[in-house]
Amino acid sequence: MAQRALVVGATGIVGQNLARRLVAEGWTVYGLSRRTMPEGSGIIPVQADALDASGLAQALRSLTPTHVFFCTWTRCATEHENCVANAAMLRNVFEALPNPGALQHAALVTGLKHYLGPFEAYAKGVVPETPFREDMPRLSVENFYYAQEDVLYEAAQKHAFTWSVHRPHTVVGYAIGNVMNIASTLAVYATLCRETGRPFVFPGSAVQWHGLTDLTDARQLAAQLVWAATSASGENQAFNVVNGDVVRWKWLWPRLAAWFGLEAAPYPDQAEPLEPKLAQDIGVWADIAARHVLREPDLNRLASAWHTDADLGRPIECVTDMTKSRLAGFTAYQDSTVSFLDVFERLRAEQFIP
Repeated sequence: MAQRALVVGATGIVGQNLARRLVAEGWTVYGLSRRTMPEGSGIIPVQADALDASGLAQALRSLTPTHVFFCTWTRCATEHENCVANAAMLRNVFEALPNPGALQHAALVTGLKHYLGPFEAYAKGVVPETPFREDMPRLSVENFYYAQEDVLYEAAQKHAFTWSVHRPHTVVGYAIGNVMNIASTLAVYATLCRETGRPFVFPGSAVQWHGLTDLTDARQLAAQLVWAATSASGENQAFNVVNGDVVRWKWLWPRLAAWFGLEAAPYPDQAEPLEPKLAQDIGVWADIAARHVLREPDLNRLASAWHTDADLGRPIECVTDMTKSRLAGFTAYQDSTVSFLDVFERLRAEQFIP
């Protein structure tokens, strides 16, 4: 039977990489997004807002996917509003499908905030000791990941399809205009440092600089999503997903610097967040873009400093356990340094950085 995927959030960092992998493997892929899909991708575009139930139903009226991959979210002012809105988006997708009983599997991408807590209480209070494992209990705070999971479980029971939940760490991958993109944010920051002669200072906490951490390549996440959606051992399970290696930022930072022809600056013994720095560099970036004839003069379309600050500013060490999916049969591995360098190479090749 032909496999037909509906990728929700197909222009995002996760959805874009997943959709391209599915196309390469011969799936029919419908890419749902609020923005238009790039031409020539092999993805069938479906333009709609998942928060607009009636518009979504109209957009999906003729689709009967065998698989749904939910790879998007919306950010609201409070976590309670996040819970309401993000649960509604997922629920709207299932309710908008004309024949949800045709679904074989639905996959939901969440993340380590499952263990660390939402942005309002991020890595504060009592958090589980690392490594994070899938059987750790939910935190006693509102969290839109929990709300989304509950919608998924309810729909799976109602329509008799299997499900999987995927919890990546910081996702490293290629996407333009994404609200959570550490690779393009650091590429912009490094370019600014090189072009202005400023020191390339690690902006995060001392714990992150010295401690162990891991990362998730968007391609690694895509591989696990496809595996879980097509493997009996991936059914009805939640899985952590990281690259498989562990790094210290004090080891990785000089390697990223070298790609840009920079020396890594000594750590200043305290966090120096990127958001206030980059807020003052909007005009500087526009000048750099004009001088090098870059495709995107708007710094905010490439950099998501607030999210990079949240990731790099954590006061705790973050290491994620992958035993569960490895024992279940998912054994893919990705070098985290290469994850960044591959994105940098593509950004340069497509004229987003000089």
